[in-house]
Parts: sequence; C-alpha cells; structure tokens
Amino acid sequence: MQIIGRDLARELLASTSDEELPENLLITQDNTKAETPWVWVSAFSSGAATWLSSAQVARSSEVIKLNNVYEVGELFELGIQLSYLLLLLGLLGAGTFFVIRQVIVRRELDLSAKELQEQVRSGDASATGLFELGAVMLRRKFYPAATKYLLQAIDKWDGDDQDLAQVYNALGVSYVRDGKLEKGIAQFEIAVKLQPGYVTAWNNLGDAYEKKKDLESALKAFEEVLLFDPNNKVARPRRDTLKDRVKMYKGVPIKSKERSSG
Repeated sequence: MQIIGRDLARELLASTSDEELPENLLITQDNTKAETPWVWVSAFSSGAATWLSSAQVARSSEVIKLNNVYEVGELFELGIQLSYLLLLLGLLGAGTFFVIRQVIVRRELDLSAKELQEQVRSGDASATGLFELGAVMLRRKFYPAATKYLLQAIDKWDGDDQDLAQVYNALGVSYVRDGKLEKGIAQFEIAVKLQPGYVTAWNNLGDAYEKKKDLESALKAFEEVLLFDPNNKVARPRRDTLKDRVKMYKGVPIKSKERSSG
C-alpha cells in the first residue's frame, strides 16, 4: 500500500509539474517581450537628455563668447571716448591758456603804453622811451602811432648806431604792415648799413623784396643772412625756393604790384 501511495504521489507531482511548466515558460517569455520596449524608451530618453545637455552647454559657451566680445567692444569704445574727451580737454586747456596769456600781454602793453605816453606828454621821454613806445604801438597794431614815435626816437637818438639799427628795423616793419612797402624797404636798407650782421633786418628786407616781386634782390638778402648765420631757419628755405623761382623766371620780366597798378 505504501508503495502504491508513493507511486500515485509521484505521478500526481509529475503531472502537475508537466502542466504548469509551459505556463511558467509563457509567463517568462511574455515578461521579456514586455520589458524590451521600456529598455528602448529608457535608452532614447537618456540619449535625448544627453543631447539636450550638450546643446545647452554649447549654447552657454556661445553666449559666453558673445558676452566676451561685447565686453571687449564696450571697453574699446569707452577707450575711444576717453581719448576724445582727453583731447578735447587738452584743446580747451591750451585755448584757455592762450587767451589768458593774450589778455595778460595786452594788459602789460596797455600799462607800458600809458606810462610811456605820460612821459611823452610831460616832455621827459628819452629816445629809448620813444623807441619803446613805438614798439608797444607796433605790437598793438597801431601802425600810424608806432611810425610817429619811432620817427621821434630817430630824431632824438644820441646812442650807438648799431642800436639805432633796431629803431630803423622797427620803423620798416611798421611801414610794411601799414601797406607802405617802398618806405619799409628803405628803412631796412638803412638798418643793415648801420649793422651789417643784423640778420633780422636782412630777413625783413628779403621778405619785403619778395612781396615787391623783386626776386633777385630778395635772394641776395637771404644769402646775406646765411653768410652770418648759415643755419638760419627762416632764410635757408626761402633762399632755396627763390633760387628755383629765379631760374624759372630768368629772362622773364616780373612786374611789381606798384608798377602794374601804375
């Protein structure tokens, strides 16, 4: 009996195991098929997240680069604006200094002229005082008054002839600036005769002759300057220019303003 019971139990267990085995296999296969789409979805989600992250990083780097470029551009523009501002301030400062200086010089000239004129009115003005007053009027561009006082200084002069040459030179400048070119040339000629090494008077003489269109006489005057002062910055370029002009117009008569108007 026991042997028969064991056999029945084995058959029952065997039949039960055989019937349930296919169902277990089916369940396992179904679970594998069900899990496969989720794996793909998870992989796709991970890839998308990675791509989005890399895209955001790339965009962030581009924004940073653009911001850097923008900041550099702003700094460059700010530097240019500061340079213009400094230049403007420098020009304003120079202009202000020039104006203040001119006012101070004008004030000093007015005070000097007032004092010297009082001496002239009182009759105590010396030849040197008259010369100084004439020079002040010349700087103030009062040419008739300057000519008047310089002529009085010449008439009253009792000093050295070389110092008198300065008075004649100043008188020549006054005549030329007042439009009396011939009289100015005559005063310069006297000045260089009294003081042959007076390069300022020679330069003024050369300039006056050039204005008169007497190029050869102007050339000679500037050459005289270079005999006494070979490196004179006024005479050297003027001499070189006149040499070329004299060669160009050699043999061609050049009329002066006075002759053409006559």
